[in-house]
Amino acid sequence: MITLPRLRQMLGIGMLNKITPRIWNLFVVVCCVSLLGFAFYNQYVDYLDPCPLCIFQRVVFFCMGAIALLAAIHNPGRTGQQIYTWLIVASGTIGALIAGRHIWLQSLPPDQVPECGPGLNYMLDNFPLTEVLSTVLRGSGSCAEVIWSFLGMSMPMWTMIWYVVLGLMTLWVTYRPAKH
Repeated sequence: MITLPRLRQMLGIGMLNKITPRIWNLFVVVCCVSLLGFAFYNQYVDYLDPCPLCIFQRVVFFCMGAIALLAAIHNPGRTGQQIYTWLIVASGTIGALIAGRHIWLQSLPPDQVPECGPGLNYMLDNFPLTEVLSTVLRGSGSCAEVIWSFLGMSMPMWTMIWYVVLGLMTLWVTYRPAKH
């Protein structure tokens, strides 16, 4: 018969309680660097050109990783860690919203897909930043194209999962109940 303590041991929950916020932040850094490395591998080795929404998602992973690295280096007390946690969660929320928009564009029927617009570099060179952000977040035809998938899920679906998991686990590590 499996008891609750045995089930916790089998699932590794006891080990999760031993993870410090500093170790978790380093893990977030490793995850973000790995995800960015995979994105650059796809771009420069597999020649999969990223759409503007993909680039924005990369920026968010960079921000999450940078905040987590600062938190790991700083190793603050409880209040400081909570501030870093909410910055990581805010970044993850922004990333999840961008990924959600990307997933929505990919799910549109072909006749409803927006037309392709100018490239991100062109827009950054010629338009004000607010117009670039507005145009990119509206999406374009290039963002609606699924050029990579794994286990039946596109890259934006995977990034959505990573944003949510990293954000929720960061909250859990910071706010988990103290052991008595």
